[in-house]
Amino acid sequence: MALNEALRAALRALSFPDVDLPKNYRRIRALQDAAPSLRSRIVQDAREAQIAGVPVRIYEPEPDARQPGALLFFHGGGWVTGSLASYHAACTHLCERTGRPVCSVGYRLAPEHRFPDGLHDCHAVLQAVLAGDPAFPCAREELTLVGDSAGGNLAAAALLLARDRAQPLPAGQILLYPVVQSDFTDGSPFPSVHENGQDYLLTARMMREYLSLYVRGETDERNPYLAPLYAPSLAGLPRALVVTAQYDPLRDEGEAFAARLAREGVPAACVRVEGALHGFFSLPPRFAHAARALELIGDFLDGRPAAPDDAR
Repeated sequence: MALNEALRAALRALSFPDVDLPKNYRRIRALQDAAPSLRSRIVQDAREAQIAGVPVRIYEPEPDARQPGALLFFHGGGWVTGSLASYHAACTHLCERTGRPVCSVGYRLAPEHRFPDGLHDCHAVLQAVLAGDPAFPCAREELTLVGDSAGGNLAAAALLLARDRAQPLPAGQILLYPVVQSDFTDGSPFPSVHENGQDYLLTARMMREYLSLYVRGETDERNPYLAPLYAPSLAGLPRALVVTAQYDPLRDEGEAFAARLAREGVPAACVRVEGALHGFFSLPPRFAHAARALELIGDFLDGRPAAPDDAR
Protein backbone atom coordinates (compact mmCIF):
# COMPACT_ATOMS: atom_id res chain seq x y z
CA MET A 1 0.00 0.00 0.00
CA ALA A 2 1.58 3.29 -1.12
CA LEU A 3 1.48 6.41 1.05
CA ASN A 4 0.37 9.66 -0.53
CA GLU A 5 2.68 12.66 -0.56
CA ALA A 6 0.77 14.59 2.11
CA LEU A 7 1.06 11.68 4.52
CA ARG A 8 4.73 11.22 3.67
CA ALA A 9 5.37 14.89 4.45
CA ALA A 10 3.56 14.58 7.78
CA LEU A 11 5.56 11.49 8.70
CA ARG A 12 8.83 13.23 7.87
CA ALA A 13 7.85 16.07 10.20
CA LEU A 14 6.96 13.62 12.98
CA SER A 15 10.07 11.44 12.75
CA PHE A 16 12.01 13.67 15.17
CA PRO A 17 15.52 13.33 13.73
CA ASP A 18 16.94 15.25 16.70
CA VAL A 19 15.04 13.64 19.57
CA ASP A 20 18.36 12.64 21.27
CA LEU A 21 17.11 9.70 23.32
CA PRO A 22 20.11 9.55 25.67
CA LYS A 23 19.27 13.07 26.88
CA ASN A 24 15.48 12.95 26.73
CA TYR A 25 14.35 9.41 27.58
CA ARG A 26 13.04 10.47 31.00
CA ARG A 27 10.85 13.14 29.40
CA ILE A 28 9.54 10.63 26.89
CA ARG A 29 8.64 8.23 29.70
CA ALA A 30 6.79 10.97 31.55
CA LEU A 31 4.85 12.01 28.45
CA GLN A 32 3.85 8.43 27.69
CA ASP A 33 2.67 7.75 31.22
CA ALA A 34 0.68 11.00 31.32
CA ALA A 35 -1.30 10.17 28.17
CA PRO A 36 -4.94 9.39 28.95
CA SER A 37 -5.81 5.70 29.10
CA LEU A 38 -8.78 4.36 27.20
CA ARG A 39 -11.17 2.18 29.16
CA SER A 40 -13.01 -0.81 27.76
CA ARG A 41 -16.70 -1.45 28.07
CA ILE A 42 -16.45 -5.12 29.02
CA VAL A 43 -13.09 -5.55 30.75
CA GLN A 44 -13.11 -5.45 34.51
CA ASP A 45 -10.72 -3.06 36.26
CA ALA A 46 -7.11 -4.16 36.03
CA ARG A 47 -5.46 -5.21 39.25
CA GLU A 48 -1.87 -4.64 40.34
CA ALA A 49 0.25 -7.52 41.61
CA GLN A 50 3.78 -8.82 41.76
CA ILE A 51 5.08 -12.03 40.24
CA ALA A 52 8.65 -13.12 40.98
CA GLY A 53 9.18 -9.70 42.54
CA VAL A 54 8.26 -7.90 39.29
CA PRO A 55 5.26 -5.55 39.10
CA VAL A 56 2.47 -6.71 36.80
CA ARG A 57 -0.97 -5.50 35.81
CA ILE A 58 -3.63 -8.16 35.24
CA TYR A 59 -6.70 -7.75 33.05
CA GLU A 60 -9.68 -10.09 33.24
CA PRO A 61 -12.49 -10.31 30.71
CA GLU A 62 -16.06 -10.45 31.94
CA PRO A 63 -17.08 -14.05 32.64
CA ASP A 64 -19.49 -14.23 29.70
CA ALA A 65 -16.72 -13.08 27.31
CA ARG A 66 -14.06 -15.49 28.64
CA GLN A 67 -12.27 -17.74 26.14
CA PRO A 68 -9.78 -20.55 26.88
CA GLY A 69 -6.19 -19.48 27.34
CA ALA A 70 -4.21 -16.61 28.84
CA LEU A 71 -1.70 -14.03 27.58
CA LEU A 72 1.56 -12.86 29.15
CA PHE A 73 2.48 -9.50 27.63
CA PHE A 74 5.87 -7.73 27.38
CA HIS A 75 5.56 -4.10 26.28
CA GLY A 76 7.69 -2.23 23.77
CA GLY A 77 9.60 1.02 24.07
CA GLY A 78 13.14 0.19 23.01
CA TRP A 79 13.94 -1.32 26.45
CA VAL A 80 14.06 2.31 27.64
CA THR A 81 10.49 3.65 27.60
CA GLY A 82 7.08 2.02 27.86
CA SER A 83 5.38 0.96 31.07
CA LEU A 84 2.33 -0.70 32.58
CA ALA A 85 0.62 2.70 32.42
CA SER A 86 1.50 3.58 28.83
CA TYR A 87 0.36 0.14 27.60
CA HIS A 88 -2.83 0.09 29.65
CA ALA A 89 -5.08 0.83 26.68
CA ALA A 90 -3.34 -1.71 24.42
CA CYS A 91 -3.66 -4.46 27.03
CA THR A 92 -7.28 -3.52 27.69
CA HIS A 93 -8.07 -3.91 24.01
CA LEU A 94 -6.08 -7.14 23.82
CA CYS A 95 -8.09 -8.61 26.70
CA GLU A 96 -11.42 -7.36 25.34
CA ARG A 97 -10.92 -8.51 21.76
CA THR A 98 -9.49 -11.95 22.58
CA GLY A 99 -11.56 -12.78 25.66
CA ARG A 100 -8.40 -13.90 27.45
CA PRO A 101 -6.87 -12.61 30.68
CA VAL A 102 -3.72 -10.58 30.08
CA CYS A 103 -0.78 -10.17 32.46
CA SER A 104 1.32 -7.13 31.51
CA VAL A 105 4.87 -7.16 32.89
CA GLY A 106 6.61 -4.05 34.26
CA TYR A 107 10.20 -5.16 33.70
CA ARG A 108 13.14 -2.93 34.60
CA LEU A 109 14.17 -0.37 32.01
CA ALA A 110 17.51 0.76 30.63
CA PRO A 111 19.75 2.66 31.02
CA GLU A 112 19.27 2.35 34.78
CA HIS A 113 19.06 -1.42 34.25
CA ARG A 114 20.93 -2.55 31.18
CA PHE A 115 20.92 -5.94 29.45
CA PRO A 116 20.19 -8.52 30.77
CA ASP A 117 18.25 -7.10 33.74
CA GLY A 118 14.95 -6.56 31.91
CA LEU A 119 15.27 -9.95 30.24
CA HIS A 120 15.83 -11.63 33.60
CA ASP A 121 12.64 -9.99 34.92
CA CYS A 122 10.64 -11.24 31.95
CA HIS A 123 12.11 -14.73 32.16
CA ALA A 124 11.43 -14.91 35.91
CA VAL A 125 7.78 -13.90 35.45
CA LEU A 126 7.35 -16.41 32.61
CA GLN A 127 8.71 -19.25 34.71
CA ALA A 128 6.71 -18.24 37.78
CA VAL A 129 3.47 -18.17 35.75
CA LEU A 130 4.25 -21.55 34.19
CA ALA A 131 4.93 -22.89 37.70
CA GLY A 132 1.44 -21.86 38.80
CA ASP A 133 1.86 -18.48 40.49
CA PRO A 134 -1.49 -17.74 42.15
CA ALA A 135 -1.48 -14.13 40.94
CA PHE A 136 -2.06 -15.33 37.36
CA PRO A 137 -3.11 -18.97 37.39
CA CYS A 138 -3.16 -20.77 34.05
CA ALA A 139 -2.06 -24.11 32.70
CA ARG A 140 1.14 -24.31 30.70
CA GLU A 141 -0.69 -25.46 27.60
CA GLU A 142 -3.00 -22.42 27.81
CA LEU A 143 -0.36 -19.66 27.98
CA THR A 144 0.73 -17.58 24.99
CA LEU A 145 3.58 -15.09 25.25
CA VAL A 146 3.01 -11.77 23.45
CA GLY A 147 5.40 -8.88 22.90
CA ASP A 148 5.66 -5.85 20.64
CA SER A 149 8.90 -4.29 19.39
CA ALA A 150 11.41 -4.48 22.26
CA GLY A 151 8.81 -6.56 24.10
CA GLY A 152 8.87 -8.96 21.16
CA ASN A 153 12.63 -9.08 21.57
CA LEU A 154 12.27 -9.90 25.26
CA ALA A 155 9.65 -12.55 24.51
CA ALA A 156 11.85 -14.30 21.94
CA ALA A 157 14.90 -14.05 24.21
CA ALA A 158 13.05 -15.32 27.28
CA LEU A 159 11.92 -18.35 25.30
CA LEU A 160 15.45 -19.04 24.10
CA LEU A 161 16.73 -18.74 27.67
CA ALA A 162 14.07 -21.13 28.96
CA ARG A 163 14.70 -23.63 26.17
CA ASP A 164 18.46 -23.53 26.74
CA ARG A 165 17.93 -24.17 30.45
CA ALA A 166 15.49 -27.03 29.75
CA GLN A 167 12.74 -25.10 31.52
CA PRO A 168 9.00 -25.10 30.73
CA LEU A 169 7.78 -23.24 27.67
CA PRO A 170 4.33 -21.79 26.93
CA ALA A 171 2.05 -23.05 24.19
CA GLY A 172 2.70 -20.20 21.79
CA GLN A 173 4.38 -16.90 21.04
CA ILE A 174 3.11 -13.79 19.23
CA LEU A 175 5.80 -11.32 18.19
CA LEU A 176 4.61 -7.96 16.89
CA TYR A 177 7.28 -6.18 14.78
CA PRO A 178 10.01 -7.57 17.08
CA VAL A 179 13.62 -6.44 17.39
CA VAL A 180 15.63 -9.60 16.75
CA GLN A 181 19.03 -8.29 15.61
CA SER A 182 21.33 -5.41 16.47
CA ASP A 183 22.68 -3.82 13.28
CA PHE A 184 20.94 -0.59 12.33
CA THR A 185 23.95 0.95 10.60
CA ASP A 186 24.43 1.65 6.90
CA GLY A 187 25.92 -1.84 6.68
CA SER A 188 22.76 -3.63 7.81
CA PRO A 189 21.90 -6.63 5.61
CA PHE A 190 18.17 -5.89 5.90
CA PRO A 191 16.68 -3.72 3.12
CA SER A 192 13.95 -2.36 5.40
CA VAL A 193 16.57 -0.66 7.58
CA HIS A 194 17.63 1.37 4.54
CA GLU A 195 14.20 1.77 2.93
CA ASN A 196 12.33 2.69 6.13
CA GLY A 197 15.15 3.90 8.38
CA GLN A 198 14.05 7.52 8.26
CA ASP A 199 10.81 9.44 7.80
CA TYR A 200 8.56 6.66 9.18
CA LEU A 201 8.42 7.60 12.90
CA LEU A 202 10.84 4.94 14.13
CA THR A 203 14.24 5.62 12.56
CA ALA A 204 17.44 3.63 12.28
CA ARG A 205 19.16 6.33 14.30
CA MET A 206 16.62 5.92 17.10
CA MET A 207 17.23 2.17 17.10
CA ARG A 208 20.97 2.75 17.45
CA GLU A 209 20.30 5.12 20.37
CA TYR A 210 17.97 2.66 22.07
CA LEU A 211 20.60 -0.06 21.75
CA SER A 212 23.31 2.23 23.11
CA LEU A 213 21.21 2.73 26.23
CA TYR A 214 20.45 -0.99 26.60
CA VAL A 215 23.74 -2.79 25.99
CA ARG A 216 26.72 -2.79 28.33
CA GLY A 217 29.22 -3.02 25.49
CA GLU A 218 29.75 -4.17 21.93
CA THR A 219 30.01 -7.83 22.94
CA ASP A 220 26.35 -7.77 24.01
CA GLU A 221 25.24 -6.90 20.47
CA ARG A 222 25.96 -10.43 19.20
CA ASN A 223 24.53 -12.17 22.24
CA PRO A 224 21.55 -14.28 21.08
CA TYR A 225 19.64 -13.33 24.24
CA LEU A 226 19.88 -9.73 23.05
CA ALA A 227 19.61 -10.47 19.31
CA PRO A 228 17.67 -13.76 18.96
CA LEU A 229 18.21 -13.95 15.20
CA TYR A 230 21.86 -14.72 15.98
CA ALA A 231 20.98 -17.83 18.02
CA PRO A 232 22.66 -20.98 16.63
CA SER A 233 19.28 -22.73 16.64
CA LEU A 234 15.65 -21.76 17.03
CA ALA A 235 14.42 -25.35 17.13
CA GLY A 236 12.17 -26.42 19.98
CA LEU A 237 10.44 -23.08 20.50
CA PRO A 238 6.64 -22.75 20.72
CA ARG A 239 4.47 -22.21 17.67
CA ALA A 240 4.63 -18.62 16.53
CA LEU A 241 2.85 -15.74 14.88
CA VAL A 242 5.09 -12.89 13.70
CA VAL A 243 3.39 -9.69 12.59
CA THR A 244 5.38 -7.01 10.75
CA ALA A 245 4.62 -3.54 9.37
CA GLN A 246 5.25 -2.49 5.78
CA TYR A 247 6.88 0.86 6.63
CA ASP A 248 9.06 -0.27 9.53
CA PRO A 249 12.86 -0.56 9.67
CA LEU A 250 12.33 -3.78 11.69
CA ARG A 251 10.16 -5.41 9.01
CA ASP A 252 12.72 -7.63 7.30
CA GLU A 253 14.42 -8.94 10.43
CA GLY A 254 11.05 -10.02 11.84
CA GLU A 255 10.22 -11.82 8.63
CA ALA A 256 13.68 -13.43 8.57
CA PHE A 257 13.11 -14.64 12.12
CA ALA A 258 9.76 -16.19 11.20
CA ALA A 259 11.34 -17.89 8.17
CA ARG A 260 14.09 -19.36 10.36
CA LEU A 261 11.57 -20.65 12.87
CA ALA A 262 9.72 -22.43 10.08
CA ARG A 263 12.90 -23.86 8.57
CA GLU A 264 13.94 -25.21 11.94
CA GLY A 265 10.71 -27.04 12.61
CA VAL A 266 8.67 -24.49 14.55
CA PRO A 267 5.12 -23.96 13.22
CA ALA A 268 5.30 -20.27 12.31
CA ALA A 269 3.07 -17.85 10.44
CA CYS A 270 4.23 -14.40 9.36
CA VAL A 271 1.92 -11.59 8.27
CA ARG A 272 3.00 -8.19 6.97
CA VAL A 273 0.35 -5.55 7.62
CA GLU A 274 0.32 -3.43 4.49
CA GLY A 275 0.49 0.32 4.91
CA ALA A 276 1.32 0.05 8.62
CA LEU A 277 4.03 1.82 10.59
CA HIS A 278 5.98 0.57 13.57
CA GLY A 279 3.98 0.70 16.80
CA PHE A 280 0.54 0.35 15.24
CA PHE A 281 -0.58 -2.21 17.84
CA SER A 282 -0.81 0.57 20.42
CA LEU A 283 -3.42 2.45 18.41
CA PRO A 284 -7.10 2.11 19.35
CA PRO A 285 -8.85 -0.67 17.42
CA ARG A 286 -10.93 1.85 15.50
CA PHE A 287 -7.77 2.19 13.37
CA ALA A 288 -7.65 -0.49 10.72
CA HIS A 289 -4.08 -1.63 11.35
CA ALA A 290 -4.63 -2.11 15.08
CA ALA A 291 -7.88 -3.94 14.38
CA ARG A 292 -6.03 -6.16 11.91
CA ALA A 293 -3.41 -7.05 14.53
CA LEU A 294 -6.10 -7.97 17.05
CA GLU A 295 -7.85 -10.05 14.40
CA LEU A 296 -4.62 -11.91 13.61
CA ILE A 297 -3.97 -12.55 17.30
CA GLY A 298 -7.48 -13.88 17.80
CA ASP A 299 -7.18 -16.15 14.77
CA PHE A 300 -3.86 -17.52 16.03
CA LEU A 301 -5.25 -18.19 19.51
CA ASP A 302 -8.33 -19.88 18.06
CA GLY A 303 -6.30 -22.03 15.68
CA ARG A 304 -7.41 -20.32 12.47
CA PRO A 305 -4.80 -19.72 9.73
CA ALA A 306 -3.76 -16.21 8.75
CA ALA A 307 -5.57 -14.79 5.74
CA PRO A 308 -3.51 -15.57 2.63
CA ASP A 309 -3.51 -12.10 1.06
CA ASP A 310 -0.74 -10.74 3.30
CA ALA A 311 0.69 -13.93 4.81
CA ARG A 312 4.38 -14.62 4.22
